Formats: sequence, C-alpha cells, structure tokens
Amino acid sequence: MEKVMAISADQVKVLREATGAGMMDCKRALEATQGDVEKAKDWLRQKGIAKAGAKASRAARQGLVEAYIHHNGQVGVLVELNSESDFVARNQVFKGLAHEIALHVAAADPHYLRREDVPREVLDRERSIFEAQARDQRKPDAVIQKIVEGKLNDFFKREVLLDQPWTKDDKQSIEHLVKEAVAKLGENITISRFARFKVGEAPAG
Repeated sequence: MEKVMAISADQVKVLREATGAGMMDCKRALEATQGDVEKAKDWLRQKGIAKAGAKASRAARQGLVEAYIHHNGQVGVLVELNSESDFVARNQVFKGLAHEIALHVAAADPHYLRREDVPREVLDRERSIFEAQARDQRKPDAVIQKIVEGKLNDFFKREVLLDQPWTKDDKQSIEHLVKEAVAKLGENITISRFARFKVGEAPAG
C-alpha cells in the first residue's frame, strides 16, 4: 500500500494562496502529488477546483436570503447566499442551491460557517481533550499529533457548515456543493451567514 506523504500546514497555505482552493482540496492535491506544489496546481485544475477557487477573489455582493420552515413549525432557517450579479441570483440553479443549504442547516445544525469562525478557545479545548484521550490510551507521542488532527477534522465535519457532508449525499461536502454551482454558473458564490431557530432552544453564542 502506497504511503501517504505527510503534508505541512505551510505547504497547504502556499497552494491555497496560489489557487484559491479550499484547505482540504489543497491537502488532497498535495498528497496525490507527493508534495509537489506545481503538480498539485495541475491536479486541482484537472478536477476543476482551481478554476472555481480563482473566482473566489471576485466580490459577491448580490444574492438572496432563503427562508425555510420545517413542516412541524418547530425549526426555521435563514441563509444568505451571495453571487456577483443579480442575473445569477435569479437563476434557478442558484435558488436551488440556497434552498438545499437551508434544508441542510435545518437537519445538520452546524454551529459555524467556516473553520476560521471557530473560536480559538473552543479549538484549544477540543485539542486538549483529544490529546488527553490519546495519552490515556498510552499512544506514543509520535502518533498523538496525528490522532488529534484526525479528531479535529471530525469535529469540523460535525460543527462547520462548509465542512459538513451534505445530508443528501455524504460523499460531498457543502463546500463542494457550492463549488459545483460556481463551475456551472461561472461566478463567485459564497454563503455569507446563516441562522437556525428551534422552538425552546436558546440562540447560539
């Protein structure tokens, strides 16, 4: 079995800045190309990811707010989805994406939009818990960091909207769902914010 090369955060950052692709896409590209940044750029372009990422620097100031109320009236969601033009904001693909994201938020209950939104103290607390668990299992120091990183990735998949597996197809994340729409519509598309309300539940934060 081919050994997967360990990729550093700095390598991921360099590739992300060069292509605009997401962190996990950059990591996968670097793993697939044994850490070669130039080959990783080509890998992302072949997958259509770098092309979508390149649009991410363009301002998305149009869009819509999608509202969803669950049939029992107990859960409601608001999602702001943005595009570059009003023309795309009125497109059925765009509207469908906004609706799917709202449905997903209702079902999956994410607490943060992106990884960068998770407060440092929350990450530090989770990391210390994962480290303590690994040490309790008497894992060697060399393995503990890998275990912690894996558990943090699982935490992001549970708590962060863009990282969450889509409830209708867990083989793709919400971030990939957005990138598919970018590729179809040819414009930068971003989720600006979301809010989820459940009867009897205190608001987050």
